[in-house]
Amino acid sequence: MTRDDLFNINAGINVELASACAKECPNAMYLVVSNPVNSIVPVWAETLKKFNTYNPNRLFGVTTLDISRANTFASERFGMPVNVPVVGGHAGNTIVPLFSLAQPSIHLEGEELDKFTHRVAFGGDEVVQAKAGGGSATLSMAAAGAKFCESVLTALNGEQVEEIAYVVNTVAEKKYGTSFFATEITLGPDGIVDVKDTVANASDYERARVNAMVDDLRTQIKKGIDFVSSKL
Repeated sequence: MTRDDLFNINAGINVELASACAKECPNAMYLVVSNPVNSIVPVWAETLKKFNTYNPNRLFGVTTLDISRANTFASERFGMPVNVPVVGGHAGNTIVPLFSLAQPSIHLEGEELDKFTHRVAFGGDEVVQAKAGGGSATLSMAAAGAKFCESVLTALNGEQVEEIAYVVNTVAEKKYGTSFFATEITLGPDGIVDVKDTVANASDYERARVNAMVDDLRTQIKKGIDFVSSKL
């Protein structure tokens, strides 16, 4: 099943879910894991706007699985725990791992850097192939969702938490024309406290990867917006 197929199925379901949430729990934190996230998060935003309950600080596309993959691949390669920020979107080439900003610092270059970057971006395909088309990274997705939920709950309890998510991003909109963009954020009791420009500190290679994919990301965002316009 392609992401277009997923969109055609999931977009309508998510319009119904967002409509119900707008009526019954308008002040909730909305964590979207339904694929394609790049398009479904805009579906939520546009639906909530129709009900006048939209708060961009409380809507998140969960991209934690991409970060988990980048961390795992880097940790296996360097034999130590590594934390790698991953920015952009949550599909194929829109997923851009920033190995240059990894903590602790690591060094990848040339063909090895290309290989690791591609593996993070298309890791989902690797799992589907390994399962011979019989499934996807279901448990990993569940674990990633649970991890982000824990961060939100910690923030709701009064602490500030550093995370990465696909959110409304005014910096990215000015730089790339993408109203949503996955980046580092700070969470607090009322949702997003701060949205960081993570890409500004990335390597030339990584910034080039971002610049190369933003047309695709804009198209995917527009797809979600247009769907809601045609339905509500």
